[in-house]
Amino acid sequence: MIQPKILAALAAVALLSLTACGTTEEATGSTPTEDAAAGGSITVTDARGKEVTLDGPAERVVATEWNAAENLVSLGVMPVGAADVEGYAQWVSAEPLDESVTDIGVRGEPSIDTLVSLTPDVVIVTDQLAEGAIEQIEKTVPVVVVPGGDATDNIGQMFENLELIATVTGTEDQAAELKSGFEARIAEGKASIEEAGGAGTPVAFSDAYVDAGSVSIRPFTEGSLVGNVFAQLGLANAWTQEGDPAYGLAQTDVEGLTALPEDTAFWYIANDAFGDPYQEQLKDNAVWKSLPFVEAGHVTRFPDALWTFGGPSSMEQFVDAAVDAVTAQAAK
Repeated sequence: MIQPKILAALAAVALLSLTACGTTEEATGSTPTEDAAAGGSITVTDARGKEVTLDGPAERVVATEWNAAENLVSLGVMPVGAADVEGYAQWVSAEPLDESVTDIGVRGEPSIDTLVSLTPDVVIVTDQLAEGAIEQIEKTVPVVVVPGGDATDNIGQMFENLELIATVTGTEDQAAELKSGFEARIAEGKASIEEAGGAGTPVAFSDAYVDAGSVSIRPFTEGSLVGNVFAQLGLANAWTQEGDPAYGLAQTDVEGLTALPEDTAFWYIANDAFGDPYQEQLKDNAVWKSLPFVEAGHVTRFPDALWTFGGPSSMEQFVDAAVDAVTAQAAK
């Protein structure tokens, strides 16, 4: 999915931080929306269980993680700063950042000096920020923490995060529209898949990266956000591994793919900027070529820049990609 060293590092960061998940409480805030709309103060309780009070709806917002940045843009609030702006453009296409957004450094460990220099009203971070960073930022700027994910209900967590950010920015109406739009897209997608005869299809979705010459495969189990979306579309998850508690991600190799059902639809995400391990490193691999779904041509690469850990906008892209994959297969 990414250049070997970069993706291996990202995978390591993700896997090391998986158990740091919290839960969002009182996502709609403890101050009535009408007061916020009238210019009154806003108080929310974030993933730490900490109350954060702002003078009013935040206008200048910094996001240290891409899902928070995507949610802000989808709500109509362009962040003044975001982490790894170049990487965001390569991996998140649903809600582009404009040229006004300042790059604050790497995700998980941003430049606090750059962040503070932007004089934000609030900083939205996830529970994966480097140790001590939140406390350092809070010396100058209010911080609201959202969980990275929750494998018990990642769609629910996605909307809790969205609604918390909407409360902070006074954009609750936009959040409600995003939720209803997502639900409508799910209903339309499910109907299209049923019409194509794809209901109940076992799907194995993954990404992959190369480390020390070996291909490491990352299954998105039923607890993953993408897995949740596919389940709502009426598809079955072919992975049997248990994923991590935050993102529902597992780990396997090409030999592990032999455990998948023969009628599996194998879907994956890659990126032209960093290569495709399935089409490059595995193209001549005997195990890969012998897999029933490979021999049958039931392998689909999804479009680039669909963010697997994003918000409703990215997940709608996954709905469309899933429908396209099912209908294309039915047409063969």
